[in-house]
Amino acid sequence: MCSPSETAASGTPILDQLKRAGSAEEFFTLLGVDYDAKVVNVARLHILKRMGQYLASENLDGLSNCAVTERCRAVLERAYADFVGSSPLDQR
Repeated sequence: MCSPSETAASGTPILDQLKRAGSAEEFFTLLGVDYDAKVVNVARLHILKRMGQYLASENLDGLSNCAVTERCRAVLERAYADFVGSSPLDQR
């Protein structure tokens, strides 16, 4: 279920919002994913790269903004989880 912050009052699709995000923290905020700043500080680029790799295998065509938001949230949670218990070096 999407909240108003995820669907943006302006009606801007979530993928457009993510493309304009200036930091990893904005991705987490836009998608409503809780995170530990210590993990993000160490692995921010790795988390976002992994998210992109996971998203590349998703077919988002024709989905509602809410459905795309849910898929993106799940992918970010998965990418983040990859780095919670291990370092970027361990994930190579």
